Amino acid sequence: MTTADFIRTNLNVDVRQLALQKPPAGIDIAFALRQIEGAQLARRKLPTWAATDGIIYPPRLALEQCSSEATAAYKRQILETGITAKGGESRQWSLADITGGLGIDFAAMAPLFATATYVERQQQLAEAASHNITLILSRADTTTPPCTTHLTFVNAEAETWLQANSADVIYIDPARRDAAGRKVALVEDCQPDVGTLHDDIVSHCRIALIKLSPMLDIRAAMRALPSATDIHVVSLNGECKEILFMLNGASGSPTIHCAMLAQAAGDAGAMPGPVQTRVLTFTPTEEAAAQLHVADDVEDFIYEPDAAILKAGAFKLVCQRYPVRKLAANTHLYTASRHITDFPGRAWRLTGKSSFNKRELKAFTAGIRTAEIGVRGFPATVATLRRQLRLADGPDAHLIATTLGDGSHRLLRVEPLNGRPTPQD
Repeated sequence: MTTADFIRTNLNVDVRQLALQKPPAGIDIAFALRQIEGAQLARRKLPTWAATDGIIYPPRLALEQCSSEATAAYKRQILETGITAKGGESRQWSLADITGGLGIDFAAMAPLFATATYVERQQQLAEAASHNITLILSRADTTTPPCTTHLTFVNAEAETWLQANSADVIYIDPARRDAAGRKVALVEDCQPDVGTLHDDIVSHCRIALIKLSPMLDIRAAMRALPSATDIHVVSLNGECKEILFMLNGASGSPTIHCAMLAQAAGDAGAMPGPVQTRVLTFTPTEEAAAQLHVADDVEDFIYEPDAAILKAGAFKLVCQRYPVRKLAANTHLYTASRHITDFPGRAWRLTGKSSFNKRELKAFTAGIRTAEIGVRGFPATVATLRRQLRLADGPDAHLIATTLGDGSHRLLRVEPLNGRPTPQD
């Protein structure tokens, strides 16, 4: 048995169990375990890659940090739109991804361009990407010519490449971990520091697209990247995944796009379903001028905007775009008297509510032994509240603890209409 045979035979086996077993003679077990683990991690995040025989997976961290195929496809889409808006044709333009990593984004974007350059400082990642991307694109759908001769792979620092080169489009996904492996969110803490490089970047391209952490302070990043014309806050299945800054050398207030991607996971072993994309667009000026509508009390239906909208800070605009009112200025839940089927986020039907008066609360929770509990704008954690209510975790009821506009606290019993049962802090 070869190492490749061992990998194919054990693709569905728990890697931890395999690691405890004595491997057959001649098997490179360290490499095999990494490939099996990589293929298992890729099945939902990178289904095309997972379904392609011969992919070389890097260490786990690179897989955890890379884009999903769904978000990579969204980047391709907004680049097409951006190039068209500048009167360009992508197949006459060049692309440089100067922080290539695993290459998921590069593989999605490269077929758009006349030439595409991948730059990565880590030699192991650069070598794997050259192999993998060439393999993926050579097997691409024939509606997009599967030509790989226009690709160039470079093992170099982003800053070094930028000093001597340029491209029509530059894409940067800076590393968001410090020397100790801790996650960072500030622009200046990332490698490379795109804030410091801002002027160099915009002088070496027509469009730059920069991917930043979902933990990022958007307003601080706007100050660090003053030529941003568009900011895309991207969520996938209700979880904020990344923030994209598009720069084209202009200045002024950017447009913010809350891009909400939804993709069914599919049955066990099956490819995920197609991606559906919904976008809410606004400007910081619009949000600042919008009027906040606060409800007098909780109505029959409760709503929580998608994570992309919450991250983007479109709190007041939600009340203008949809017939809802906010429970309180700092409680990011909304309420309405009817079910709004197209609301961009989660929805619940209210089936009961209680104050935190001990007698009322005791009567309200009578007969409930287990519950899924969430909190929003409430001065206690789920764990503390669960101890107070003496309720184990379980499906008997769905409860949300929150604060109303007058500062009073309420415990709501709800029936989920979509998404996860209860919001989590």
